[in-house]
Amino acid sequence: MFFARGALAAALATLPLIANPAFGDEPMSIEKITVGYKTHAAMTQLHRWYLLYEEPRYGIENQLDILTEDVRITSGLGEAKGHAQYAERLQQIPTEWQNAHDVKSTDLQIAEDGTISLTANVTYLNKGALPDNSVRTADLTYTTRLVPSESALPKFSEIEIGQNSDGVAEKFIPEYGTNRMLSLVHYWLALIEDPARNPEPVREILAEDFSLNFSSGAITDFDGFKAWLAGPASAVKASTHEIGAFAQESTGENTYEVTMTFDWNGIAQDDTHLLAKTRHVWLVEDDPTERFARIKTVDVEMLEPFRPAE
Repeated sequence: MFFARGALAAALATLPLIANPAFGDEPMSIEKITVGYKTHAAMTQLHRWYLLYEEPRYGIENQLDILTEDVRITSGLGEAKGHAQYAERLQQIPTEWQNAHDVKSTDLQIAEDGTISLTANVTYLNKGALPDNSVRTADLTYTTRLVPSESALPKFSEIEIGQNSDGVAEKFIPEYGTNRMLSLVHYWLALIEDPARNPEPVREILAEDFSLNFSSGAITDFDGFKAWLAGPASAVKASTHEIGAFAQESTGENTYEVTMTFDWNGIAQDDTHLLAKTRHVWLVEDDPTERFARIKTVDVEMLEPFRPAE
């Protein structure tokens, strides 16, 4: 949730007056709130996994960045162990193929040691594999394991790809824009929700002339962002965001507009469970050779004010 430094404190002081059980959906569990940043970090890596297959300019180094050195990847093509074997397999994919991966659902479990089990059901589209240039479609299940790394992002140590169906689709629908933008959004949320409150990794995902237009005013330099992260974030013990109504649209060469809602759940210092909802419009710049796209502007609209969960 993006709020002015005093906005949350003021809301907390008046909670009994603004409570309204008609607002929002059912609140999430306290446990889910406290590990929300880890969930976003894992989802960041899931959406990054598909990018090289959908946009070759993304590059093999960016792909290997999300994998442990001894990663094991299993699919209908067999098993690849480690970076070298996986990179060799990638070279066998025809460069003229077009691929798209639509993530339909996910299930994520976080163990006490930080290991994450992530299962994703995906609709895969391919143009180029079939001899008549028809669009091949397949329902796939990815069963994966991610382990903590030295950064805020875990790495895949195991990926198993199972095929559940095979057929022909009416047309090819690209998914690069969706996976690229979702990887950015999840990474942003992972970083701002992380209790470490480390601003430095955020530099990578901000455009040179960014403007974050929050209710407290526009933030247009990194010092302003650091002050915002250290200020309002400390008003709660933990918080997380659920992404809803997500949509992205290409607005030109390597530029996108992203619209979405955030359902925010937070735990106040007195352990009150809080809810709120905002609508976001982002303008994003994308250099496909970089690890992440970059946020140019953020505009925020408050849809539902801070209130206690019922």
